[in-house]
Amino acid sequence: MKFADFISVKAIKPELESKDKEAVIRELAASLVASGDIMEDSAESIIKAILKREELGSTGIGRGIAVPHTKHPSVEKLVGTVGVSTEGVDFNSLDGESVHLFFLLVSPPDRPGDHLRALENISRQLRDDMFCKFLKQSKSVEDIKTLLDEADNNQFGS
Repeated sequence: MKFADFISVKAIKPELESKDKEAVIRELAASLVASGDIMEDSAESIIKAILKREELGSTGIGRGIAVPHTKHPSVEKLVGTVGVSTEGVDFNSLDGESVHLFFLLVSPPDRPGDHLRALENISRQLRDDMFCKFLKQSKSVEDIKTLLDEADNNQFGS
């Protein structure tokens, strides 16, 4: 599975304004509503599901990265977006570090394979220090889209 299969380019947020965990999740969900990828009347339910998932254990996986995600019946296919925080956000990460890179995913409950493949793809790419460094330095949607395309085409070492 490639980023192009599930990342909504119209929903990418190269400069997140939010300063805390819930606000970041809300900002990224709002961008998916604005892009037409999730229904506005489902947004609050999706946000609550993501926050409930966070209570089980932070999706802040370390090294400045978080992958908040949930399964939700309102979506017909896996959808996600990317957000970058220049200042970093306290996300209760496993390593205690602030998070700068966010990948938010929402998938239908009946497609667990897609959900797992997307998480696997994200974690594989994010193990590449160069990819992460470039992503953190991205200042526009186009910069981020280009990086995701390059990752999809195996142009990084991972």
